[in-house]
Amino acid sequence: MDSKEAILNKLNKMCENTLNETLNIKYTDCGEDYLVATMPVDSRVHQPEGILNGGATMALAESVGSPTSMLAIDLSKYSARGIEFSANHLRSVRKGVVTATAKIIHKGKTIHLVEIIVTDDRDRVISICKITNYILANR
Repeated sequence: MDSKEAILNKLNKMCENTLNETLNIKYTDCGEDYLVATMPVDSRVHQPEGILNGGATMALAESVGSPTSMLAIDLSKYSARGIEFSANHLRSVRKGVVTATAKIIHKGKTIHLVEIIVTDDRDRVISICKITNYILANR
């Protein structure tokens, strides 16, 4: 198994020239059943009222939700694909950094349910999200 640093470097490298790079999403911590990433809150992710756009929050959450399943499976044999996503936005944010922490709450053979908690830089929950990932065999 790769070291935590190697995994984070690999994940961050995979995201070059993607939405993650556009939103400045960075993976910062990981384990066998969890993954953490951050995203700065500035005008690039604001809605017209000057607060964090819910879609940007969801992009951050999905960016940790699917890869969390990838960390828990043998990628030489399986792939993970998000098939359903939901979000409840509880608080608004105007500036700072938001952090998404994804944890697998159900790890079945073909379905993983991942909960993602998004917090602000004062550790207040701003969104609670869930993604269902389908685990499929590689061809």
